[in-house]
Amino acid sequence: MNKRPILDTVKTPCDMKHLSVADLHQLADEVRSETIEVVSKVGGHLGASLGVIELTVALHHVFNTPDDILIWDVGHQAYPHKILTGRREQMSGLRQVDGPSGFTNRRESVYDPFGAAHASTSISAGLGFAVARDLGHKKNHVISVIGDGSMSAGMAYEAMNNAGALNSRLIVILNDNDMSIAPPVGAMSNYFSRLISSRSYQSIRQMAKDLVSHLPAPVELAAKRFEEYARGMISGGTLFEELGFFYAGPIDGHNLEHLIPLLTNVRDMEENRPVLIHIVTQKGKGYAPAESSADKFHGVAKFDVVTGTQQKPQATAPSYTKVFATSLCELAAKDDKIVAVTAAMPSGTGLDLFAKQFPNRCFDVGIAEQHAVTFAAGLACEGLKPVVAIYSTFLQRGYDQVVHDVMLQKLPVRFAIDRAGLVGADGATHAGSYDLSYLGCLPDIVLMAPADELELKHMVATSLAIEDRPSAFRFPRGDGLGVDLTVPAQILDIGKGRIVREGTKVAILSLGCRLPEALKAADILAAHGYSTTVADARFAKPVDEALIVQLAAHHEVLVTVEANATGGFATQVMHSLARQGVFDRGIKFRPMCLPDVLIDHDTPAAQYETAGLVAKNIVSEVIMALGGHVIVKPTKVA
Repeated sequence: MNKRPILDTVKTPCDMKHLSVADLHQLADEVRSETIEVVSKVGGHLGASLGVIELTVALHHVFNTPDDILIWDVGHQAYPHKILTGRREQMSGLRQVDGPSGFTNRRESVYDPFGAAHASTSISAGLGFAVARDLGHKKNHVISVIGDGSMSAGMAYEAMNNAGALNSRLIVILNDNDMSIAPPVGAMSNYFSRLISSRSYQSIRQMAKDLVSHLPAPVELAAKRFEEYARGMISGGTLFEELGFFYAGPIDGHNLEHLIPLLTNVRDMEENRPVLIHIVTQKGKGYAPAESSADKFHGVAKFDVVTGTQQKPQATAPSYTKVFATSLCELAAKDDKIVAVTAAMPSGTGLDLFAKQFPNRCFDVGIAEQHAVTFAAGLACEGLKPVVAIYSTFLQRGYDQVVHDVMLQKLPVRFAIDRAGLVGADGATHAGSYDLSYLGCLPDIVLMAPADELELKHMVATSLAIEDRPSAFRFPRGDGLGVDLTVPAQILDIGKGRIVREGTKVAILSLGCRLPEALKAADILAAHGYSTTVADARFAKPVDEALIVQLAAHHEVLVTVEANATGGFATQVMHSLARQGVFDRGIKFRPMCLPDVLIDHDTPAAQYETAGLVAKNIVSEVIMALGGHVIVKPTKVA
């Protein structure tokens, strides 16, 4: 084998076309080493990327990207793809400011035809590309790569059902690694397992293929029909065949000797029919720590390559996620009607702790947020107390169900909304920027946001005490402030905020995690002679109208601060002020929220500075409202 570093010669996929299979093996090894090295220094999604390296090499060798469209579902596994498509030199800045995104991104490269960071979209998008190609009378190929975990979402089957009916030429690669972020659940996972383990299925298919190679043409056709019959009869791709796909597999997704001929044959097929190739891979392949602990190496911090030890910063306080989970467990120990629901994120939402204590009351429904919401609604109908623990960005996917199945029926489903606000390295795709806006317009819903981890503890208890309507509490990613958590959980008065600091001229009304910055701003303003009241709203809906009127009546300036886009908490406050005629009295009202732009990946602290939601920006907003000179120039949004 040629030991010259082949990766150094591969600037784009065109440079891979002449390589032999032996060269491609070497290239895969080099890409694997490079991926491990990059992620060890900057963190990111490691396990999924290591699992698809041979597949990535084979796809770019066989197909003519970017003319042939290659779509990666979610994008967790796209690091090898980025290395091979002209971004190798930029990977040291992965998920950092001005560096490559951790997901595919249309703005980043022509080799990323479709941006993705939510699961189960690749087949729908691929079908769109395929139909557009057909309407344009083009001949390029469209390949959608989707993981087995993503096949638990209904959207994947909606797309396959449509693809089978349209008969457009689409290649779907099912990457079956028995693992998404958490171990897969449900009937589909069991189906794939049976498919892989069916020896009778494999042997009959091989027998048919052996027959084909030794028989004359008329009998060859019959043998092919027999092979197709075997594929459907013996636990093979029956489901996919019934949806209109030609099914091939399962095959070893790390074996280039198998992958390349199969992909080449599928590429050269003339039949206008969608194809599904079922490959089996191992998440974390080629790196022992990731192979032995696939969940812990899905998303990693910086780590030591030799030992696999992650260099996580020392926490000074428990994370908000941990506080939520611990609080829920404490309450569930006293109330057996409390149940928890997660959509394939047990560890990310903290519900793995709940599942250990109450295994029969914790439900992981897979990557199926719509189902999670309506499933919880059914639980609530029967008198249980469901808590749906979900990231803000993923709750967007179940919005119709929140409206139609929960809100319209006034069912007491509780939504524990994790990762609210800006989230750092995952960037705009995972930012929890919109939940106060899309939930705040719903009648009778109760929306809360804690300023610290003790407030979160109170809000978990408050939500579970609400039995006549839906409720939600949102909390940020990361560690708390280190407040005393030995205080017993309290049930808060619905729609009542609190005064944190008294002043006379300026009022800052904060909702959620920006309260520490509001207090810093008050200190700066006080040093410049502006006495400042700081209040914690606690509730985005219903708002504390008495508190709002009090602040507006006794201060010259009222500023609201929130980590949410336009249309959130400030909108509720403005409606309250308008209804009560407070604007007529000349109050200078200034809403501060996330700007009307997408904020790319960076550290959360840097993102909030970019967003203009730190103390110096609050100070500047107040000074300008008072007609004075800006003390600190507001940060310009990138």
